[in-house]
Amino acid sequence: MNCELTELRPLQELDIPALREKYRKERDKRLRPELTEQYVRPVDDFAAAYEVDPHMPIGPRAPVSEELDVAILGGGFTGLLAGYHLRMAGVTGFRHIEHGGDFGGVWYWNRYPGIQCDNESYCYLPLLEEMGFMPSKRFADGDEIQGYCRLIGEKFGFYDQALFHTRVTGLRWDGTTSRWRIATDRGDEIRARHVIMAGGLMNMPKLPGIPGIHHFRGKTFHSARWDYTYTGGAYGNPVLDRLADKRVAIIGTGATSIQAVPFLAKYARQLYVLQRTPSTVDERPNPPTDPEWAKALKPGWQKERQANFHRGAQEVFLPHDPDLVCDLWTEISRHLQAQLKAEGWPVLSMEELAARREAIDYQVMDRLRARVDALIEDPETAEKLKPWFRFPCKRPLSNNDYYPSFNQPNVTLIDVSETQGVERLTESGFVAGGVEYPVDCVIFASGFEVSSELERRWRIPVIEGRDGISIYRHWEEGPESLHGLMTHRFPNMYFTGYIQGGLNSSTTEQFNRQTENIAYIVSECQKRGIEAAEPTQEAQDAYVRHFREIEVDTSSLIRECTPSYYSNEGDARPKWLLLRGYGHGWNAFMQLLAHWRSGGELAGLELK
Repeated sequence: MNCELTELRPLQELDIPALREKYRKERDKRLRPELTEQYVRPVDDFAAAYEVDPHMPIGPRAPVSEELDVAILGGGFTGLLAGYHLRMAGVTGFRHIEHGGDFGGVWYWNRYPGIQCDNESYCYLPLLEEMGFMPSKRFADGDEIQGYCRLIGEKFGFYDQALFHTRVTGLRWDGTTSRWRIATDRGDEIRARHVIMAGGLMNMPKLPGIPGIHHFRGKTFHSARWDYTYTGGAYGNPVLDRLADKRVAIIGTGATSIQAVPFLAKYARQLYVLQRTPSTVDERPNPPTDPEWAKALKPGWQKERQANFHRGAQEVFLPHDPDLVCDLWTEISRHLQAQLKAEGWPVLSMEELAARREAIDYQVMDRLRARVDALIEDPETAEKLKPWFRFPCKRPLSNNDYYPSFNQPNVTLIDVSETQGVERLTESGFVAGGVEYPVDCVIFASGFEVSSELERRWRIPVIEGRDGISIYRHWEEGPESLHGLMTHRFPNMYFTGYIQGGLNSSTTEQFNRQTENIAYIVSECQKRGIEAAEPTQEAQDAYVRHFREIEVDTSSLIRECTPSYYSNEGDARPKWLLLRGYGHGWNAFMQLLAHWRSGGELAGLELK
């Protein structure tokens, strides 16, 4: 791919102090004292909608009573990768236990119109070389990704043992048998030696706590439970013809909304887009995969590309290191590399590199605001759509049709930042800026419980380790772990996600390497006849101390950022901050785990 530098306005033409003050004012008017508590748990009809599977009927089955080696809780990419690595390590006695009706996780539930991968598929989809699979285009559609999840399940035989449409209701460690007793809503009694928590990041839809949310008499649904019977069309064929006489409001302007809005705008009689904070929305070149390019790839190409993407999105490109991905995620590093190359690659401190990145950050955000002006016809609407924040503050997005949608006469953008959200819902519509707007349908594109309290996200009422200690009480002040994967007093339980571990720009590659290490521990326990493995308190304390000593201080950035799940809604002292990674970087964390495995001692674990 020919990757050219984007054209940026010269830095000297930007008033950085004025921009910094503008960013602060825009942040402050959106900051809410409730932080993550501004979102509410679904109750009543909303809760019932989340328990029903709109994609596949839930059929009866007999309860399962059994002993097995490993229970994998989750059937999305994390669970699939856990199964893959267990198989590669010679462990075969495992089951996936999944709330949905099939493999796919977030890609099973989310079927809204326009859904695509929002960073490039060649990096995001894991195991491409192992599967002999190539995405059809750079940003694959949701149905292709869901189908790929099914292919992984089929190729490695996971369907034979999977329990779908099954929610775990309790996990209790039985010290007399050294097994986890797993209860489910289907009456199962499963006794597993090991449990892998593979629920993913985005499994619990969240609702904004709008007054009157339960009073509205029209149609409501969350984008993660899209109702095509109401809108018309179907997954993969989003002809939303039943909206021709409908007034629709969609709440939220994040990744989901920028993909769904163009389709709602095309078919709805009237569309209101309710925005608290605009997103960055760059252009999206999405060509079909070039078969000649694919044929020319050499073994190991995906790992090389993922590593390149990670450097480009979070670090800095090395000399002679081309930008293989070449998109919005890597733009700052691309410009930084060009600057350093022109200067003969001077030696800079971390502080100096951070200052360079910040300067380019202001230039890139200026470019993105200029894109709004170029595409939006109404100046007032354009001003509302401009992102006034630092680049790392919200997930960067791309779409070619989102901005042009606001030039249609049936589309109205309503900015609710001044009131920090929609004021209230009424029986017949919503109120914003003191004005009531009658609507027939309200769609919540409000995202997922990414960084709220653990119990809200996992939705497993009881998780009890040794001596009946609850994981929710054990981690009441935040997680403490060994390598982000295990914790003291919870033997044979393994965690995945952003818990005191590495942070990779390709989330699936992070899960891939986490589950690889977990599979190693499980297989070594089997080989050695170990019934229970648990971090010692001393080893855990040492790792937590090390992690905190080298952790990158993001508090100043959080104080600058507009509220989002990236900044834990502006919480300056968050327990579950999403972007909390290993301070020395992803490669250093991978080396730490590889060194730990090479010792062969399972160091830091108490083994019984």
